[in-house]
Amino acid sequence: MKLLEGKTAIVTGAARGIGEAIAIKFAEQGCNIAFTYVSDNSIEKANVLVEKLSALGVKAKGYKTNAGDYTAAEIFVNDAVKEFGQIDICVNNAGISKDNLLMRMTPEQWDDVMTVNLKSVFNITKQVIRPMMKARSGSIINMSSIIGETGNAGQSSYAASKAGIIGFTKSIAKEIGSRNIRCNAIAPGFVETDMTSYLQQGEASEKYKASIPLGKFATGEDIANAALFLASDMGSYITGQTISVCGGLNI
Repeated sequence: MKLLEGKTAIVTGAARGIGEAIAIKFAEQGCNIAFTYVSDNSIEKANVLVEKLSALGVKAKGYKTNAGDYTAAEIFVNDAVKEFGQIDICVNNAGISKDNLLMRMTPEQWDDVMTVNLKSVFNITKQVIRPMMKARSGSIINMSSIIGETGNAGQSSYAASKAGIIGFTKSIAKEIGSRNIRCNAIAPGFVETDMTSYLQQGEASEKYKASIPLGKFATGEDIANAALFLASDMGSYITGQTISVCGGLNI
């Protein structure tokens, strides 16, 4: 039997990168997928992902919506519950970065990062815990970052949002553990995605790889494997934790 057979997962920001890798990994293990994307530019990618997931024998649907907007998040989760009948797993993956030194950072840049990275986690989690509490079962996985643990010059907004996710995760785990709902975070290091493409070229790539004990960037599948562990019964006694998937970068 597959690890997530018959379960349904919400994955935000899944049209590409880590979110896409998680959606595919879950579907390979029998999980139905409801995922979000926000940009018109992602419509084609979302449609392709639905085809990929459906070809794996599961039900899949993409929702063009903004998880950072509370009302939109509420409508999305309600629609997903109606469509799929249940929500067993939630992966809060949507995220952006707008890096800048604090002296040059605008309030708009700060707010944009907080809305997408942190407020979306509040919005979606608040909605999914209702069906999960009714079922007395569930796994919530929040995508943080090692930058949320270590900080980084020029990334104060990103670091603050990702650190906030860790604190949020620990608090929610304490609130809902008695209902058999787990809440954990994953803190990736450098991952081969569009967001880090500028780090994967030339001398910069070698510099960053040299700082990683395992000597390479993670793939989306590396992060997806950790998410699968936390989503499945293999992680049934783990909650309130942050798992760093960073090749030893934060040692």
